[in-house]
Amino acid sequence: MSTKKISVFDEETAKKYGADQYGMKKYIFAFLYKGSNRDLSKEEANKLQMQHLQNIDRLAQEGKLALAGPFFGDDDLRGLYIFNVQTIAEAEALVNSDPSIQQKSLRMELKEWYGSAALMAVNGIHKTLAEKGIMEE
Repeated sequence: MSTKKISVFDEETAKKYGADQYGMKKYIFAFLYKGSNRDLSKEEANKLQMQHLQNIDRLAQEGKLALAGPFFGDDDLRGLYIFNVQTIAEAEALVNSDPSIQQKSLRMELKEWYGSAALMAVNGIHKTLAEKGIMEE
């Protein structure tokens, strides 16, 4: 029995998402951990969280952030960013734009990763799934 590979390669989409010949691309993972400044009032913490979410939204709209989200629980590891940039230095500059990093409420560790270029479609698809924005009350 022979198996035939059925190709559905779409060159236009591959270029749009920055895919290499394997449909993959480089990303930078950012692991978000609790920072040293966690003694904020509830009001200060809520304001900082809103600024953090606004920064995430801005980075996603700019195409620099492929994916972001929190982890469940209250461990030191709080969340994850997947940056659509080529270097650790570029990701570090983006990390430093986060008010939660600036206020030392969070800290991040960065790591290069090679994964599917299709990840770049997530933010566009997500907009079609969410009835309510994350920053809405």
